[in-house]
Amino acid sequence: MKYPFSRLFPLILIAPLCAGCRKAPAAPAATTAGAAAVSTPAGGQPGQSVQQGQPGQPPASPVPAKPVPATLPNVLAKVNGEAVERWELETALKRAEARAGSPVPAEQRDEVLRNMLDQIVAFHLLSQESHARRLEATDTEVDAQLAKIRQSFPTEEAFNQGLAIQGLTMDLLKRQTRMTLGVQKLVELEVDSKITVSDADVDGFYKQNLERFKQGESVRASHILIGVPQNADEAQKKTAKDKAQQILKQARGGSDFATLAKEQSQDPGSAPNGGDLGFFPKGQMTPTFDEAAFTLKPGALSGVVESPFGFHIIKVHERRPARTIPLAEVTSQIREFLTQGQRQTKLDQFIEQSKAKTKIEILV
Repeated sequence: MKYPFSRLFPLILIAPLCAGCRKAPAAPAATTAGAAAVSTPAGGQPGQSVQQGQPGQPPASPVPAKPVPATLPNVLAKVNGEAVERWELETALKRAEARAGSPVPAEQRDEVLRNMLDQIVAFHLLSQESHARRLEATDTEVDAQLAKIRQSFPTEEAFNQGLAIQGLTMDLLKRQTRMTLGVQKLVELEVDSKITVSDADVDGFYKQNLERFKQGESVRASHILIGVPQNADEAQKKTAKDKAQQILKQARGGSDFATLAKEQSQDPGSAPNGGDLGFFPKGQMTPTFDEAAFTLKPGALSGVVESPFGFHIIKVHERRPARTIPLAEVTSQIREFLTQGQRQTKLDQFIEQSKAKTKIEILV
Protein backbone atom coordinates (compact mmCIF):
# COMPACT_ATOMS: atom_id res chain seq x y z
CA MET A 1 0.00 0.00 0.00
CA LYS A 2 1.35 3.41 -1.01
CA TYR A 3 1.88 6.01 1.69
CA PRO A 4 -0.93 8.59 1.20
CA PHE A 5 0.84 11.94 1.02
CA SER A 6 -0.69 14.87 -0.84
CA ARG A 7 0.74 16.83 -3.70
CA LEU A 8 2.82 19.62 -2.19
CA PHE A 9 1.08 22.51 -3.90
CA PRO A 10 -2.11 22.12 -1.86
CA LEU A 11 0.14 21.52 1.15
CA ILE A 12 2.15 24.73 0.83
CA LEU A 13 -0.93 26.91 1.18
CA ILE A 14 0.09 27.46 4.72
CA ALA A 15 -1.72 25.40 7.37
CA PRO A 16 0.81 24.89 10.15
CA LEU A 17 -1.24 22.37 12.10
CA CYS A 18 -3.26 19.60 10.55
CA ALA A 19 -5.17 18.86 13.73
CA GLY A 20 -8.28 16.89 13.02
CA CYS A 21 -9.44 13.37 12.63
CA ARG A 22 -9.91 12.70 8.93
CA LYS A 23 -7.62 10.24 7.23
CA ALA A 24 -5.42 11.49 4.44
CA PRO A 25 -7.20 11.21 1.05
CA ALA A 26 -6.75 7.85 -0.62
CA ALA A 27 -6.83 7.07 -4.33
CA PRO A 28 -9.36 6.42 -5.59
CA ALA A 29 -11.22 8.49 -2.98
CA ALA A 30 -14.54 7.34 -1.58
CA THR A 31 -16.78 9.97 -0.02
CA THR A 32 -16.20 13.03 2.11
CA ALA A 33 -18.43 14.66 4.66
CA GLY A 34 -21.80 15.15 3.04
CA ALA A 35 -20.56 14.74 -0.52
CA ALA A 36 -18.56 12.52 -2.83
CA ALA A 37 -14.86 13.13 -3.33
CA VAL A 38 -13.91 11.95 -6.78
CA SER A 39 -10.49 11.06 -8.08
CA THR A 40 -8.80 10.09 -11.29
CA PRO A 41 -5.60 8.18 -12.09
CA ALA A 42 -2.51 10.36 -12.31
CA GLY A 43 -2.27 11.84 -15.77
CA GLY A 44 -5.75 10.67 -16.78
CA GLN A 45 -9.12 12.29 -17.31
CA PRO A 46 -12.16 11.60 -15.13
CA GLY A 47 -13.71 8.28 -16.05
CA GLN A 48 -10.65 7.09 -17.98
CA SER A 49 -7.96 4.60 -17.04
CA VAL A 50 -4.26 4.94 -17.67
CA GLN A 51 -2.55 2.16 -19.56
CA GLN A 52 1.19 1.57 -19.38
CA GLY A 53 3.45 -0.15 -21.87
CA GLN A 54 2.66 -1.37 -25.39
CA PRO A 55 -0.46 -3.41 -26.27
CA GLY A 56 0.01 -7.03 -25.29
CA GLN A 57 2.94 -6.26 -23.00
CA PRO A 58 2.91 -6.18 -19.17
CA PRO A 59 3.34 -2.77 -17.51
CA ALA A 60 6.94 -1.74 -16.95
CA SER A 61 8.26 -2.23 -13.43
CA PRO A 62 8.71 1.07 -11.56
CA VAL A 63 12.30 2.23 -11.19
CA PRO A 64 13.30 2.32 -7.49
CA ALA A 65 13.89 5.81 -6.10
CA LYS A 66 17.48 6.84 -5.49
CA PRO A 67 18.28 6.31 -1.78
CA VAL A 68 18.00 9.39 0.44
CA PRO A 69 20.72 9.72 3.12
CA ALA A 70 19.59 8.88 6.65
CA THR A 71 21.14 12.17 7.82
CA LEU A 72 20.21 15.04 5.54
CA PRO A 73 22.59 17.92 4.81
CA ASN A 74 21.49 21.50 5.43
CA VAL A 75 21.20 22.18 1.69
CA LEU A 76 19.41 19.54 -0.37
CA ALA A 77 19.30 21.22 -3.78
CA LYS A 78 19.88 24.50 -5.57
CA VAL A 79 17.54 26.27 -7.99
CA ASN A 80 19.47 28.87 -9.99
CA GLY A 81 21.86 28.96 -7.03
CA GLU A 82 19.12 29.41 -4.40
CA ALA A 83 19.33 26.83 -1.63
CA VAL A 84 16.57 24.34 -0.91
CA GLU A 85 17.08 23.72 2.79
CA ARG A 86 16.58 20.68 4.99
CA TRP A 87 13.89 22.31 7.15
CA GLU A 88 11.63 22.68 4.10
CA LEU A 89 11.63 18.94 3.44
CA GLU A 90 11.29 18.11 7.13
CA THR A 91 8.29 20.44 7.47
CA ALA A 92 6.59 18.97 4.38
CA LEU A 93 7.22 15.48 5.77
CA LYS A 94 5.70 16.35 9.15
CA ARG A 95 2.60 17.76 7.44
CA ALA A 96 2.22 14.61 5.36
CA GLU A 97 2.63 12.36 8.39
CA ALA A 98 0.12 14.43 10.37
CA ARG A 99 -2.40 14.12 7.53
CA ALA A 100 -1.82 10.38 7.21
CA GLY A 101 -1.78 9.80 10.96
CA SER A 102 1.34 7.64 10.72
CA PRO A 103 5.05 7.89 9.87
CA VAL A 104 6.28 7.11 6.36
CA PRO A 105 7.04 3.34 6.14
CA ALA A 106 10.77 2.71 5.91
CA GLU A 107 10.43 0.90 2.57
CA GLN A 108 8.71 3.96 1.03
CA ARG A 109 10.93 6.64 2.56
CA ASP A 110 13.13 7.15 -0.50
CA GLU A 111 10.22 7.46 -2.91
CA VAL A 112 8.20 9.80 -0.67
CA LEU A 113 11.14 12.09 0.12
CA ARG A 114 12.24 12.22 -3.52
CA ASN A 115 8.74 13.20 -4.61
CA MET A 116 8.55 15.87 -1.91
CA LEU A 117 11.97 17.26 -2.79
CA ASP A 118 10.98 17.46 -6.46
CA GLN A 119 7.88 19.44 -5.52
CA ILE A 120 9.80 21.79 -3.22
CA VAL A 121 12.27 22.43 -6.04
CA ALA A 122 9.31 23.29 -8.29
CA PHE A 123 7.99 25.60 -5.57
CA HIS A 124 11.30 27.50 -5.51
CA LEU A 125 11.26 27.66 -9.29
CA LEU A 126 7.77 29.23 -9.26
CA SER A 127 8.74 31.59 -6.46
CA GLN A 128 11.69 32.83 -8.50
CA GLU A 129 9.45 33.27 -11.55
CA SER A 130 6.98 35.32 -9.50
CA HIS A 131 9.87 37.49 -8.30
CA ALA A 132 11.12 37.99 -11.86
CA ARG A 133 7.64 39.17 -12.86
CA ARG A 134 7.37 41.44 -9.81
CA LEU A 135 4.46 39.45 -8.39
CA GLU A 136 5.92 39.23 -4.88
CA ALA A 137 3.67 39.61 -1.87
CA THR A 138 3.80 42.93 -0.05
CA ASP A 139 4.57 43.18 3.67
CA THR A 140 0.91 44.06 4.23
CA GLU A 141 -0.25 40.93 2.42
CA VAL A 142 2.17 38.74 4.34
CA ASP A 143 1.12 40.22 7.70
CA ALA A 144 -2.55 39.76 6.82
CA GLN A 145 -1.98 36.10 5.93
CA LEU A 146 -0.04 35.48 9.13
CA ALA A 147 -2.87 37.10 11.11
CA LYS A 148 -5.36 34.82 9.37
CA ILE A 149 -3.28 31.78 10.27
CA ARG A 150 -3.12 32.86 13.93
CA GLN A 151 -6.89 33.45 14.01
CA SER A 152 -7.53 29.89 12.84
CA PHE A 153 -6.23 28.68 16.21
CA PRO A 154 -8.29 29.08 19.39
CA THR A 155 -5.32 30.31 21.46
CA GLU A 156 -1.75 31.56 21.10
CA GLU A 157 -0.63 28.38 22.84
CA ALA A 158 -2.34 26.25 20.19
CA PHE A 159 -0.73 28.33 17.44
CA ASN A 160 2.72 27.88 18.95
CA GLN A 161 2.07 24.16 19.33
CA GLY A 162 1.15 24.03 15.65
CA LEU A 163 4.46 25.64 14.73
CA ALA A 164 6.39 23.27 16.99
CA ILE A 165 4.70 20.18 15.59
CA GLN A 166 5.87 21.10 12.10
CA GLY A 167 9.32 22.29 13.15
CA LEU A 168 8.68 25.90 12.15
CA THR A 169 9.66 29.21 13.71
CA MET A 170 7.88 32.51 13.09
CA ASP A 171 10.71 33.62 10.80
CA LEU A 172 10.47 30.44 8.73
CA LEU A 173 6.69 30.67 8.61
CA LYS A 174 6.91 34.29 7.43
CA ARG A 175 9.42 33.35 4.75
CA GLN A 176 7.31 30.44 3.56
CA THR A 177 4.17 32.57 3.59
CA ARG A 178 5.82 35.26 1.45
CA MET A 179 6.94 32.66 -1.10
CA THR A 180 3.53 31.00 -1.13
CA LEU A 181 1.64 34.23 -1.76
CA GLY A 182 3.97 35.07 -4.64
CA VAL A 183 3.49 31.61 -6.13
CA GLN A 184 -0.29 31.98 -5.78
CA LYS A 185 -0.21 35.21 -7.78
CA LEU A 186 1.81 33.53 -10.53
CA VAL A 187 -0.46 30.48 -10.62
CA GLU A 188 -3.56 32.68 -10.79
CA LEU A 189 -2.07 34.49 -13.79
CA GLU A 190 -0.62 31.56 -15.71
CA VAL A 191 -2.93 28.70 -14.70
CA ASP A 192 -6.20 29.65 -13.00
CA SER A 193 -7.16 32.26 -15.58
CA LYS A 194 -7.05 29.57 -18.30
CA ILE A 195 -9.32 27.00 -16.62
CA THR A 196 -12.89 26.43 -17.89
CA VAL A 197 -15.40 23.91 -16.48
CA SER A 198 -18.94 23.99 -17.92
CA ASP A 199 -22.24 22.71 -16.50
CA ALA A 200 -22.17 20.05 -19.23
CA ASP A 201 -18.77 18.88 -17.98
CA VAL A 202 -20.16 18.52 -14.45
CA ASP A 203 -23.31 16.69 -15.61
CA GLY A 204 -21.31 14.36 -17.85
CA PHE A 205 -18.90 13.43 -15.10
CA TYR A 206 -21.74 12.70 -12.67
CA LYS A 207 -23.54 10.39 -15.14
CA GLN A 208 -20.34 8.58 -16.11
CA ASN A 209 -19.32 8.00 -12.49
CA LEU A 210 -22.60 7.30 -10.73
CA GLU A 211 -21.06 4.47 -8.69
CA ARG A 212 -18.77 6.97 -7.03
CA PHE A 213 -21.75 8.77 -5.54
CA LYS A 214 -23.25 5.80 -3.74
CA GLN A 215 -22.86 6.50 -0.03
CA GLY A 216 -23.23 4.14 2.87
CA GLU A 217 -24.73 5.10 6.21
CA SER A 218 -23.36 8.42 7.44
CA VAL A 219 -23.51 10.55 10.55
CA ARG A 220 -23.24 14.24 11.26
CA ALA A 221 -21.08 14.89 14.29
CA SER A 222 -19.11 17.56 16.11
CA HIS A 223 -15.95 17.10 18.12
CA ILE A 224 -13.60 18.82 20.51
CA LEU A 225 -9.94 17.98 20.01
CA ILE A 226 -7.14 18.34 22.53
CA GLY A 227 -4.11 17.83 20.30
CA VAL A 228 -0.98 15.86 21.11
CA PRO A 229 2.35 16.17 19.24
CA GLN A 230 3.29 13.09 17.21
CA ASN A 231 6.21 12.11 19.44
CA ALA A 232 4.58 13.09 22.72
CA ASP A 233 5.75 11.36 25.89
CA GLU A 234 3.42 9.84 28.45
CA ALA A 235 3.36 12.99 30.57
CA GLN A 236 2.20 15.11 27.62
CA LYS A 237 -0.47 12.54 26.74
CA LYS A 238 -1.71 12.44 30.32
CA THR A 239 -1.94 16.24 30.47
CA ALA A 240 -3.94 16.35 27.24
CA LYS A 241 -6.21 13.49 28.30
CA ASP A 242 -6.88 15.09 31.68
CA LYS A 243 -7.86 18.33 29.95
CA ALA A 244 -10.19 16.44 27.61
CA GLN A 245 -11.82 14.69 30.58
CA GLN A 246 -12.41 18.05 32.29
CA ILE A 247 -14.11 19.39 29.15
CA LEU A 248 -16.19 16.21 28.87
CA LYS A 249 -17.35 16.73 32.45
CA GLN A 250 -18.47 20.26 31.54
CA ALA A 251 -20.32 19.00 28.45
CA ARG A 252 -22.10 16.28 30.44
CA GLY A 253 -22.91 18.86 33.09
CA GLY A 254 -24.96 20.90 30.63
CA SER A 255 -22.44 23.29 29.08
CA ASP A 256 -23.15 24.07 25.42
CA PHE A 257 -21.05 21.74 23.25
CA ALA A 258 -20.59 24.22 20.39
CA THR A 259 -19.41 26.91 22.79
CA LEU A 260 -16.94 24.53 24.41
CA ALA A 261 -15.62 23.55 20.97
CA LYS A 262 -15.11 27.17 19.95
CA GLU A 263 -13.27 27.92 23.18
CA GLN A 264 -11.34 24.70 23.79
CA SER A 265 -10.96 22.62 20.62
CA GLN A 266 -7.52 22.62 18.98
CA ASP A 267 -8.83 21.62 15.56
CA PRO A 268 -8.65 24.90 13.61
CA GLY A 269 -10.77 23.44 10.81
CA SER A 270 -13.87 22.79 12.90
CA ALA A 271 -13.51 24.80 16.13
CA PRO A 272 -14.86 28.09 14.64
CA ASN A 273 -18.00 26.14 13.62
CA GLY A 274 -18.58 24.74 17.08
CA GLY A 275 -16.71 21.55 16.21
CA ASP A 276 -19.14 20.62 13.42
CA LEU A 277 -17.65 18.11 10.95
CA GLY A 278 -20.77 17.76 8.80
CA PHE A 279 -21.85 14.35 7.50
CA PHE A 280 -19.25 11.64 6.91
CA PRO A 281 -19.56 7.94 6.00
CA LYS A 282 -18.00 4.94 7.72
CA GLY A 283 -14.31 4.53 7.04
CA GLN A 284 -13.45 8.17 6.43
CA MET A 285 -12.25 9.01 9.93
CA THR A 286 -9.45 7.33 11.85
CA PRO A 287 -10.61 3.94 13.22
CA THR A 288 -11.15 4.87 16.89
CA PHE A 289 -13.02 8.07 15.97
CA ASP A 290 -15.07 6.21 13.36
CA GLU A 291 -16.07 3.44 15.77
CA ALA A 292 -17.13 5.89 18.46
CA ALA A 293 -19.15 8.11 16.10
CA PHE A 294 -21.09 5.24 14.54
CA THR A 295 -21.85 3.70 17.94
CA LEU A 296 -23.51 6.82 19.36
CA LYS A 297 -27.18 7.69 19.03
CA PRO A 298 -28.20 11.20 17.90
CA GLY A 299 -27.73 13.67 20.74
CA ALA A 300 -25.30 11.42 22.64
CA LEU A 301 -21.77 12.24 23.77
CA SER A 302 -18.79 9.90 23.59
CA GLY A 303 -16.21 9.43 26.28
CA VAL A 304 -12.66 10.63 25.63
CA VAL A 305 -11.54 9.00 22.37
CA GLU A 306 -7.84 8.74 21.52
CA SER A 307 -6.55 9.01 17.94
CA PRO A 308 -3.17 9.79 16.34
CA PHE A 309 -4.15 13.47 16.53
CA GLY A 310 -4.85 13.53 20.28
CA PHE A 311 -8.01 13.18 22.40
CA HIS A 312 -11.53 13.80 21.11
CA ILE A 313 -14.97 14.31 22.60
CA ILE A 314 -17.62 13.50 19.99
CA LYS A 315 -21.26 14.48 19.77
CA VAL A 316 -23.49 12.90 17.10
CA HIS A 317 -26.33 15.07 15.79
CA GLU A 318 -27.94 13.00 13.05
CA ARG A 319 -27.72 9.66 11.22
CA ARG A 320 -28.49 9.18 7.52
CA PRO A 321 -29.16 5.84 5.71
CA ALA A 322 -27.30 4.65 2.60
CA ARG A 323 -28.21 6.49 -0.61
CA THR A 324 -27.04 7.76 -4.01
CA ILE A 325 -26.11 11.39 -3.53
CA PRO A 326 -28.11 13.62 -5.92
CA LEU A 327 -26.27 15.81 -8.43
CA ALA A 328 -27.49 19.00 -6.76
CA GLU A 329 -25.56 18.11 -3.59
CA VAL A 330 -22.26 17.39 -5.33
CA THR A 331 -22.23 19.89 -8.20
CA SER A 332 -19.78 22.19 -6.43
CA GLN A 333 -17.52 19.26 -5.44
CA ILE A 334 -17.45 17.90 -9.00
CA ARG A 335 -16.78 21.34 -10.42
CA GLU A 336 -13.95 21.79 -7.93
CA PHE A 337 -12.54 18.35 -8.79
CA LEU A 338 -12.60 19.04 -12.52
CA THR A 339 -11.12 22.48 -11.91
CA GLN A 340 -8.31 21.02 -9.83
CA GLY A 341 -7.66 18.39 -12.49
CA GLN A 342 -7.21 21.07 -15.13
CA ARG A 343 -5.24 23.17 -12.67
CA GLN A 344 -2.76 20.40 -11.92
CA THR A 345 -2.30 19.54 -15.61
CA LYS A 346 -1.71 23.15 -16.61
CA LEU A 347 0.52 23.73 -13.59
CA ASP A 348 2.65 20.69 -14.44
CA GLN A 349 2.99 21.94 -18.00
CA PHE A 350 4.02 25.39 -16.83
CA ILE A 351 6.59 23.94 -14.42
CA GLU A 352 8.10 21.78 -17.16
CA GLN A 353 8.40 24.82 -19.43
CA SER A 354 10.05 26.78 -16.62
CA LYS A 355 12.48 23.95 -15.83
CA ALA A 356 13.84 24.17 -19.35
CA LYS A 357 15.34 27.58 -18.53
CA THR A 358 16.34 26.82 -14.93
CA LYS A 359 19.55 25.40 -13.49
CA ILE A 360 18.58 22.75 -10.94
CA GLU A 361 21.16 20.90 -8.83
CA ILE A 362 20.05 17.99 -6.62
CA LEU A 363 22.70 17.53 -3.92
CA VAL A 364 21.41 14.35 -2.18
